[in-house]
Amino acid sequence: MNVRRLIGIAALIALMVAGLATRGFGAFTPADKGLALYGNVDVRQVELGFRVPGRIASMAVDEGAKVPPGTVLAQLDPRPLRDSVAVADAQIAQADAELAKREAGNRTQDIAQAQAVLAERQAALDKAQQDDARRQSLVASGAVSQALADATRADLRAAQARLRAAQQMLSLQQAGSRREDIRAARAQRASAIASRDRARTDLADAVIVAPEGGTVLTRAREPGAIVQAGETVFTLTIDRPLRVRAYIAEPDIGRIAPGMAVQVTADGNNRTYHGTIGFISPTAEFTPKSVQTESLRTDLVYRLRINVSDPDDALRQGQPVSIAVPTARTAGRR
Repeated sequence: MNVRRLIGIAALIALMVAGLATRGFGAFTPADKGLALYGNVDVRQVELGFRVPGRIASMAVDEGAKVPPGTVLAQLDPRPLRDSVAVADAQIAQADAELAKREAGNRTQDIAQAQAVLAERQAALDKAQQDDARRQSLVASGAVSQALADATRADLRAAQARLRAAQQMLSLQQAGSRREDIRAARAQRASAIASRDRARTDLADAVIVAPEGGTVLTRAREPGAIVQAGETVFTLTIDRPLRVRAYIAEPDIGRIAPGMAVQVTADGNNRTYHGTIGFISPTAEFTPKSVQTESLRTDLVYRLRINVSDPDDALRQGQPVSIAVPTARTAGRR
């Protein structure tokens, strides 16, 4: 083998090595296959209970039941609450009557009665004045003792006092209720109405209604049980909309944006689900223990939410999933 041939072979080998190192001098860059993310189906649960205490009368669903929004799940015995509403209605009626009495003023019969009492007291005073005048004139002649004259004078003063009291009573009857009394009666009526409204609210809160469509996860109590306000009776999982909580490594955050289409897959499920990126957290955090990625766990990641547009019952809350973002931007570009 001559020297020229050895030089040619060496040059060819060097060219091949350079081509491999530079991926064909940039001409054979592999196509970007998108971005792979990992996460879990979001767990969305609500603890349902009564706002008021009482005895459970009925429970319409059991664990595993799928319920649409507005479904009645349980009811308390309503009789004590209905009694409270009846008491409040009676208090309103009493307050209405008191207010009407205050606003209408005194009856003509009451005024007439006060006038009659005044006339009686005036007559008594006239008689007392006559007795006093007669006996005082007889004291000097000794026909009437001084003690009897003094007693007559005392009766006169008492009659004058009773007349003044009757005059004030008639004035009060003619003036009617004070403005302050009317305002107090109105306030009492408003308080009775507020009590009635609260009793009606308590009666309405004796029913548990599903706030969203979902699946009953747990049934914590049974009919006949006495429960306190706020005590958990049902745990409801919210099925729709179905969301996936995923995480993206900090170097890849520039490759995605809200609204990008994604594909979601789960272990043991051959179906590919579709969705969009709905939310990207503005702050970084350390990789959660439940997320498996190809990078180190200590890497910073950003949380994002994916809205699945075509979910079914095969996707369950908390289930680990893989997310492909085929339209992700090429690494290193913005």
